[in-house]
Amino acid sequence: MSRPRLLPWSEDGKPAYLSTDNPNSILSRLADEMEETQLGIGREVHAAGRQMLADPGASRSELRFTAIRLAECLFDALRVAESRGERLAANAEDDEDQDTTPGAGQEVRR
Repeated sequence: MSRPRLLPWSEDGKPAYLSTDNPNSILSRLADEMEETQLGIGREVHAAGRQMLADPGASRSELRFTAIRLAECLFDALRVAESRGERLAANAEDDEDQDTTPGAGQEVRR
């Protein structure tokens, strides 16, 4: 059984996890799509934020709104990175476990 996957959404502000060995399950695919959507929105907000920050006539309320949206997108991107990092680490550990066991599907030569 693999480690639980950190999902890109939360329940009452608390992290939500998915426990499955199937990366193609409905919830796994939904989480993948949500991560891609969040990252896409982050790219768009980043581009708009850069324009806003370059505008010397931007009002305080516009800058505040932009900062809030950028912070939200950063939170989402960090959650995606954390989730993907955990899955990469788990996959690397699984690969190490499989590679270091002589005789488990490997031919031992002398």
